[in-house]
Formats: sequence, structure tokens, C-alpha cells
Amino acid sequence: IGAANTLKFSDEGVEAYNTDWIGFLRALEEVHRPDGASVLVLGAGGASRAVLYALRQVSAKVFLWNRTREKADRLAERFGARVVDAPEEALGEVDVVVNTTSVGLREDDPPPVNASLLKRDQLVVDLIYKETALLRAARERGCRVQNGFPMLVYQGAESFRIWTGCEPPVRVMKLSLLEFGYIPTDYSRTP
Repeated sequence: IGAANTLKFSDEGVEAYNTDWIGFLRALEEVHRPDGASVLVLGAGGASRAVLYALRQVSAKVFLWNRTREKADRLAERFGARVVDAPEEALGEVDVVVNTTSVGLREDDPPPVNASLLKRDQLVVDLIYKETALLRAARERGCRVQNGFPMLVYQGAESFRIWTGCEPPVRVMKLSLLEFGYIPTDYSRTP
């Protein structure tokens, strides 16, 4: 992937892992069968790398868009994606749309795609941990939605497994995040 988010120290040294891709894949599996899915990924940063890696593991057909074409080209070559010049080029062809950009962190951020082109029953995933304009617009269009809450839980669970060698207490982890104010998305199709 080219990035690590979990370090394990031992007498032999330090091992580096990336658990974001596992977190994304497990979160996706909660709401969609990822094997062979067609997916539009928005963004070409670190989170995008993890998403692209995960999607490659399940032989998904991936379209990639980024504001900077050159960055998208490099990632697409590495992870087997097809770059599009505008998100709208692929919106009609995909089952899943994944926003890996920071667009949506601010309350006044508009959706990163033309939401009127989203199709009913598409799954729209935003890795941001809260409700975003993209998720609200997608739900209004009849899409299923998922925010970054499940990915956060599952990547943390995998880190726990690496550090301790024990099965992670996923339910406890979810409840702890809820106590801190993180809110999982309601996957329903109605606003």
C-alpha cells in the first residue's frame, strides 16, 4: 500500500502494518458484496490507497477520479484502476461510490459529485466519520449510504488483533465510539 498505521514492536524489531484496507473491506461487506463490484473511488490520497488495495483483493472493477490527473494515473497503474476525467463519467456504471477525499469535513462543503446523477440503490460510502452533504444527497436519491464509522471500528479491531493476538471486542469498540459521539450511518434509503 505504501503507508502504515499500525506498528508492532518486538525483540526482533518493528513490524509495520496497514489495517485501513481491512477496515474498509469489512465495512463494505456489511452492506454490499464486494467481489466483482464496480466502484468509483474519489480521491488519490492515503485513504484511497487503502481502498484501492482492498478492492483489488476482491477483483472489483475500479474507476478512479482525482483533481490531479497525474496522481490518479500513478495510483491507477499500481492498483489496476481506470482513471476518469470527471466522476460523472463513471457514476452511471458503478454499484458503489466511495469518497476518500476531505470534501465533506466542513459543514458547508458541497457533495464532491453531481448527486443528481446517483442511481437509486447505489451504495455511497464516505470515509468521513459523520453525515456529509454527499450522504444526505445520496439518501435523498434513494441510495444506500455508509459513513466512515464502520471502517474506523474494523481497522481498529485489526490493529488490536495485531498488537494483542486476541480476538478484538468489536461490540465494545463500537459502543465506546458511540460514547465519544461518533454516529454510524443509518443504511436506509429514506431521508
